[in-house]
This record gives sequence, C-alpha cells and structure tokens, in this order.
Amino acid sequence: MKSDNKTGKIVGAVFSAAIVTGAVALGLVVMYYTNRYPRTDDAEIVANFIGIAPQVEGPLVRLAVHDNQFVKQGDLLFEIDDRPYQYALERAISDQAALEGQIEDERRRIAALVSAVSVSQANIQGTEADVTRSAATVDQARADVANAGQAGSRAKAEWTYANNNLHRIEPLLSKQFVTVDQVDRARTTEVAQAQALKQAESQLQLAQAGLQSALAQQERSRAMLVQSNAQHEQAQHAVTTLEPLVKQRGARASALKNARYNLDNCRVYAPFDARVTNLTISEGAYAHVGQQMFTLIDARVWWAVANFREGQLQHIASGMRVDVYVMSKPDVHFSGVVDSIGFGVTPDADLVGRLEPGLPEVQRTLNWVHLASRYPVRIRVENPPADLFRVSESAVVVMRGR
Repeated sequence: MKSDNKTGKIVGAVFSAAIVTGAVALGLVVMYYTNRYPRTDDAEIVANFIGIAPQVEGPLVRLAVHDNQFVKQGDLLFEIDDRPYQYALERAISDQAALEGQIEDERRRIAALVSAVSVSQANIQGTEADVTRSAATVDQARADVANAGQAGSRAKAEWTYANNNLHRIEPLLSKQFVTVDQVDRARTTEVAQAQALKQAESQLQLAQAGLQSALAQQERSRAMLVQSNAQHEQAQHAVTTLEPLVKQRGARASALKNARYNLDNCRVYAPFDARVTNLTISEGAYAHVGQQMFTLIDARVWWAVANFREGQLQHIASGMRVDVYVMSKPDVHFSGVVDSIGFGVTPDADLVGRLEPGLPEVQRTLNWVHLASRYPVRIRVENPPADLFRVSESAVVVMRGR
C-alpha cells in the first residue's frame, strides 16, 4: 500500500513537471512567434478621401448621386446651370474674332501706307530727275544767252562798220570818188547789218527769256522735291505696327480658355472609383465656389494602419505579407503587404511638453507607467471588397513574414 502511494507521488511529480515544462516551452514558443510575427488589434481601415467642391458657382440643376452611393470613374456627380458660362464663352470667342479682324484690317491699312511710302519715294526720285533736267536746261539756257550775246556783239560790230562805211563814202559821191553803185551796196549792207543786229538782239532777248523760264522751272522742281520729301516723311510716320494688337492675342486666348474651363467645370465627374459620403446638398441649392458638397472615398486602394510597439518594429519590414481581419467579418482574412513603417508620432506632452502638431498621434493607455511608444505601420490590402471596407473600421493584423 505504501509502495503504491510512493509510486503515485512519483508519477504525479513527473506529470506536474511535464506540465510545467510544457507550459514553459509553449510560452517560449508563443513569445517567439509573437515577437517574430507581431500582431495587434490596434488597427483601423483607412483610405484616401477628398472633399468635392465646385469650381464655379450657380444653381445646382442636377445631382446625379445619393449619399453612400458607389460611383465609377467618369460618372457624372452633379451639374451647375451652365448658361452664364456658355454666354461668357461665346463672348470670349467673339472678342477673339473681333481682335483678329482688327489685326487683319490693320494689316491692310499698313500695306496701303507702305504703298504710299513707295509712291512718295518714287515721287522723290522723279522730282530729283526733274531737278537734274531743269539744272541742265538752265545751263543750256545760259549757254544760249552767251551765244546770243556774242552773235549780237558781232552783228553790232558789223552794223557799226557798215554804217561808218556808208557815212564815209556818201560824201565822196558828189566828188566822183565813188560810184553810185558802191554807195548803194554800202547802203544795202548797212540796212542788212541793221536787220541782223535787230535779229541778234531779239535772239538775245529770247535766250534771256528762256533762261528765266529755265530758272523758274528749276525753282519749281526744287520746291516739288522738298514737297515730295515732306510727303515721304509723313507717309513713313503714318506707317504703324501690329505689335499693340498682336500683344492682345495672349489675353484674348487666355480669356477664351478660362471661359471654356469654367463651362467645363459646370459638370463634375468622378475622378476615380469611389464611395459618396456626407452628402449635404440637394438639387435647386446654390453652389458656391470652394464650398464642400460631399466627400469621395477612394475605393481603389485600402490600407490597414496598425500601431505596433517600438520593440516590435525590428521584426517588421516593407514588403512583408500580412493577414488582415475586420471586425464586421472576423472569420474572413484578407491578404496585405506592408507599404511603410512610420518614423514619427506626436511626442507625449506629459514627458516633453506641448510641441507643434504635424505627426500622427498614438495615445498611450497608462500615464503612471512608462509604456513603449507605438508607431503606425501602413499595410496595403490586396483585392479589397468595395462593399465591406469602411474608413476607420476596426481591424486585426498579423505579420506573416516575407
């Protein structure tokens, strides 16, 4: 009986030792896997989201979505009355066309002015030729006057000789020193020379008149040259440039683009597959620029942001495979990949005081015990269902290694 009791005690001791050893071994294994493949239930589902606000204002004539609706990229979200913006676009098109018309008219006017400059230049060349010809005419007239003067001098000398000869031989006729025929010839010669002298004097007067006419023509040619130069200078000053009008093209084109941009913004379409939420407006309301109407949650990419203790970060790396569970359907796991690991959180005000915001804030649960800081790890969920994930939904993540 005593032997059975002793054997039972030994078996109990061995069994107890085996249980303790197994518990310790199991605890060590659990600790190893817990540290090697960390997990946390301090996680939330997040996604990118944007506020939708109109870029033009006006009455909301059509609201094509309702709250919490799923929309595809390119689906119409809402429409604002576009009539004022259509009118503005037509006015901008008209203004641009009017400017192009002004530029074309100015081109024609400038071409006419340039032609006038060419004509005035040709007139200058013509009047310069006239001045040259009139100068030659004056020189010729002076030469004619000089020749007529010389001819007059010869005629006068010849008449003087004939006249003196007549008066010298007439008294000799009565004394029979000369014949009547000689006296008649002398008288005829004197009359002929007198006529020649009168003709030479007339030629001289005519040449002098021609010289005066040539001098007057030369003065007129010079005056015409001065006038042609003045007209040419005036025509050159009248020629303008297209630069002031051409420089307006940029402003008109910009106004046209702005009007078309405003018209296009009267209809707003979904920029990506998304979920509509927080819809706070209805058809008929007046939409204001920049005033948010609803929010679009980007349904293309979902993340689980999990807060891990700083001691666990050494076992987490980008690219690691992760199992993700959401509280709304805990029996289904989703695959994920670590995108990034946070490098900063808001400092604890109890330890270092209040600092400027700008970092993620991860609350610690106990203020009287020094707890390890937690850093956010962003995990991209692969193939997330569009109708299950919600922003800020609670989640559990388990690291599975690479």
